[in-house]
Amino acid sequence: MAIQVGDKVPAVAFKKLTADGLSDISTDELFKGKKVALFAVPGAFTPTCSAKHLPSFLDRAEAIKAKGVDTIACIAVNDPFVMSAWGEAQNVGDRIDMLADGNGEFARATGLTLDGRGFGLGERTTRFSMIVDDGVVTALNVESNPTEMDVSSADNLLAQL
Repeated sequence: MAIQVGDKVPAVAFKKLTADGLSDISTDELFKGKKVALFAVPGAFTPTCSAKHLPSFLDRAEAIKAKGVDTIACIAVNDPFVMSAWGEAQNVGDRIDMLADGNGEFARATGLTLDGRGFGLGERTTRFSMIVDDGVVTALNVESNPTEMDVSSADNLLAQL
């Protein structure tokens, strides 16, 4: 069963490439005492993710943070090196935390997985966005077709804040 509004996010660790090397970011560290706009993509450098999803959050980052969001984070079932390279290619800077769910632990724990084996992608996270307030999901937007971006857009999330 997939995570729902009102549920606490599961305890897992993401990976992030920093100037000091790889670091673990626990869900507690990411969400405790903060309001976080989290969005997930099936894969870095993929067409909809690169052309629409990540750019929508880059374009609206200031407006989202102006509504009281402490952190905007992007996750994908990719390794931290790929997430870092994708962030650099998209000129993310420090506006969005690019976090790797390399083993798909968060995707599986939330029930928000995508079976991409038919495309040679393995198990991924599906496309979604959520607002997490102090570890509790207060808004959740899951795409019915993960190749499209509609309900998980930054504009939709901004309207929910």
